[in-house]
Amino acid sequence: MNLAQQFETLSELARSGQVLPFWQDIFVKFYQAFLYENRWLQYIEGVGTTLLVTAMALALGVILGSIVALVRVAHDQQRPHRRNPVLGFFNAAFKVYVTVIRGTPMMVQLLIMSSVIFLSSRNYTMVGALTLGINSGAYVAEIIRGGLMAVDPGQMEAGRSLGLDYLTTMVRIVIPQAVRSILPSLGNEFIILLKDTSLITTIGGKELLYAAQGVMNRTYEAMFPLLGIAAIYLVLVMIFTWLLGKLERRLAQSDRR
Repeated sequence: MNLAQQFETLSELARSGQVLPFWQDIFVKFYQAFLYENRWLQYIEGVGTTLLVTAMALALGVILGSIVALVRVAHDQQRPHRRNPVLGFFNAAFKVYVTVIRGTPMMVQLLIMSSVIFLSSRNYTMVGALTLGINSGAYVAEIIRGGLMAVDPGQMEAGRSLGLDYLTTMVRIVIPQAVRSILPSLGNEFIILLKDTSLITTIGGKELLYAAQGVMNRTYEAMFPLLGIAAIYLVLVMIFTWLLGKLERRLAQSDRR
């Protein structure tokens, strides 16, 4: 008797009111959650969407965070009597952005984006990715700004004394030195972003948790779908942590050469 036949037999016994032994009950619930009607494919599709949303949100967050950080650092490094009013305006606007995003819950931001700003949109997954990216940008901005400010100010002065302009000095001298201190925090932000993708289910985004909820609604059993996606998230985080560690070691080796 194969697994499908065993499942059908045990399911029929359970529907007739017979109490199954513990291990048989576990088998039925596991089969329902993952193997029946190839439901494991729903989880695979959910993983793909989760990774796509994470990548899109991370790309947007890094781009937005880099712009915000560079503007704020450039503003702070101006000479006291040579202030650029345009830079001052953008610095003030970016400070408001960082304060508002970091000071309000992610869930509230998702609801505002889906129910107010993009009320007419039905692509909730992309709305969720956009919201996650905007949210991540505020945190990435502070991570990058902290890394840039941690570099010895003498490095900027040395570059300028050699005739390099501000942007060239920042790109060729300051940023490469700041990468090592920024990378671990950026890696943590990426991991947090990966796990936060589960929140977009609340607005209708179709990612990993959405797949598990679809199975739960059919089986009326929550244990294995939720344990299954928890294990998937754990494996993904462990893989990305390992990759991040390898990248950090490679950078450390290149610095010693």
